[in-house]
Amino acid sequence: MTNYKSDLLRLLDERGYIHQMTDAEGLDALAAKQVVPGYIGFDATAPSLHVGSLVQIMMLRRLQQTGHKPVVLMGGGTTRIGDPTGRDESRKMLSDETIAANIASIRTIFEPFLIFGDGPTDAVMVDNQDWLGKLGYIELLQEVGTHFTINRMLTFDSVKLRLEREQPMTFLEFNYMILQGYDFRHLSKAMDVRLQMGGSDQWGNIVNGMELGRRMDGAQLFGLTTPLLTTAAGAKMGKTAAGAVWLNADQLSHFDYWQYWRNCDDRDVGRFLKLFTDLPLAEIARLEALEGAEINEAKKILANEATALCRGTDAAKAATETATQTFEKGHIGGDLPRVSAPAEGIGILNALREMGFAASNKEARRKLDEGAVKVDGTVIRDPHYLVVPGENDVPVSLGAKKHGLVTR
Repeated sequence: MTNYKSDLLRLLDERGYIHQMTDAEGLDALAAKQVVPGYIGFDATAPSLHVGSLVQIMMLRRLQQTGHKPVVLMGGGTTRIGDPTGRDESRKMLSDETIAANIASIRTIFEPFLIFGDGPTDAVMVDNQDWLGKLGYIELLQEVGTHFTINRMLTFDSVKLRLEREQPMTFLEFNYMILQGYDFRHLSKAMDVRLQMGGSDQWGNIVNGMELGRRMDGAQLFGLTTPLLTTAAGAKMGKTAAGAVWLNADQLSHFDYWQYWRNCDDRDVGRFLKLFTDLPLAEIARLEALEGAEINEAKKILANEATALCRGTDAAKAATETATQTFEKGHIGGDLPRVSAPAEGIGILNALREMGFAASNKEARRKLDEGAVKVDGTVIRDPHYLVVPGENDVPVSLGAKKHGLVTR
């Protein structure tokens, strides 16, 4: 722990958000004396962000909690290009209508976490299409292109990875880092944004933007990245066997979201409580010290707090009640994932996929072979089995922790 002067860096440090900073002393001094507008960028490639983006959302929340101004940058412009960072292939091109719909949907995710408005520390959401879309190609080359060397651009991991694997990288994608750098420069001029934050894989892009702002405007800008977040088991945050853990309730039920946190590894409980809840550090220290069966109580608190933040307290209560009814009282809870079946029934493979219990038919067959699937309490191994609901819903379970209902 470092003795920071500012509430911002002290809070980020205590709760485990800081990986790298460009000028810790300078940022600390600035944050101690004035409101610092800071931003994080999110591309609009889907209608929802997933849990892998949650640490960034919480960083913006911490910024606001310590008296600073969060700027949520939606990449309406850069989504049209696609961030090559960490990718082996080009992203699918999306239509303008799809990108606009995705941005509208993603905005609803931020509303429980941040206070939006016109005040000095109120959050704002901006779209880089508003300025990138107006840049003329020649103007961009003349004004911005001269500040980037091909030599430097080829050293970026996002580029090197593709070249080393002899995988194609389009000229369109190669421009992404230039436009991301331009975003920081634009926001610093238009909104006095002084800080860009992001995951550790964005370090090079953040430094690029800082240097561009300094060269073009003489601006003093700062960068801060979070550690690469993986579970104790080494898995990437936000991914499960059944797919992404979406933040938007339209794409993942409250119960499944609650269950994601409830099922976390014992070793992750303390870290996740610091990153993803507002519980005081003293309470977190007490919870992470629990051992044996008691650690499950800490996991339930994590699930309740994380779900309440993202989905609301009513959603957290409903998910808790469903879990209690299903796991502790042996009843079928009302908030379980449901699949509607026609009169002739639904195949067990389809049911498992639609409930999110398996990502593919192949995985569903494997679960059947393992004897992990039960329909109304009976182990089912036949991949051609039809689940036919009558007057009552039919419970389908995968192992001891995943339960769903097939309805008429």
